[in-house]
Amino acid sequence: MEIERKFLIDTLPEDLASWPSVPIEQAYLCTDPVVRVRRSGEEYYLTCKGPGLLEREECNLTMTRETYLHMLTKAEGNVISKVRYAIPYGGYTIELDVFAPPFAPLVVAEVEFPTVEEAQAFQPPAWFGREVTWDKGYTNASLSARGLPPGWEHSQG
Repeated sequence: MEIERKFLIDTLPEDLASWPSVPIEQAYLCTDPVVRVRRSGEEYYLTCKGPGLLEREECNLTMTRETYLHMLTKAEGNVISKVRYAIPYGGYTIELDVFAPPFAPLVVAEVEFPTVEEAQAFQPPAWFGREVTWDKGYTNASLSARGLPPGWEHSQG
């Protein structure tokens, strides 16, 4: 089970380079249901996600680089490239995704939780922008299939 909240970020933290990061590339074989392939550093995964926004089933299977590259040729829509930073915050980890073109300058923070109650009680840091947990347009599957939501740059903050 994946339980997470998602926020737009207007201004990057000044100490961003001091946090661990990994390049991520991902593409979607299907967006309903979500079936994704991902390279995270030198690790490769096939992921299936159930319906939902705050809370959803998620299953990850490891794969080889060769299998990933083959599956990547079957993907639909845009391939998403981003750098993910891991920033500790109050017992949680902020996963800060800095997107590469064609999605730059989009920056999204995701925070995962063990329970829905903890997710609902979470108080984001002051540098977080508008919450987009409930906006399907900011799921990576939607970004891949449809691009950035219309007017997104005017809706931050």
